[in-house]
Amino acid sequence: MTSVSYIPQGVCSRRIDVDIEDGIVKNVKFLGGCNGNTQGVAKLAVGRKAEELIELLKDTDCNGRGTSCPAQLAKALKEALEKENG
Repeated sequence: MTSVSYIPQGVCSRRIDVDIEDGIVKNVKFLGGCNGNTQGVAKLAVGRKAEELIELLKDTDCNGRGTSCPAQLAKALKEALEKENG
């Protein structure tokens, strides 16, 4: 299993912890952010392919910030995949 603690930029959440195994998301936990929304996104991510989620979430915008917690999750997943694939 590959684990990453990602520090997001430009959003309310302060950290995103991600675990993936064979390209499949096993766990997502947001520290900070809009609690209900980040919990929902995390639950929806578990069991899905990281690559699929990256494409789905990467361009999500929060109130004109140019990013969002889901978009930052996409970046965390990309980092985790890169780490997993060496």
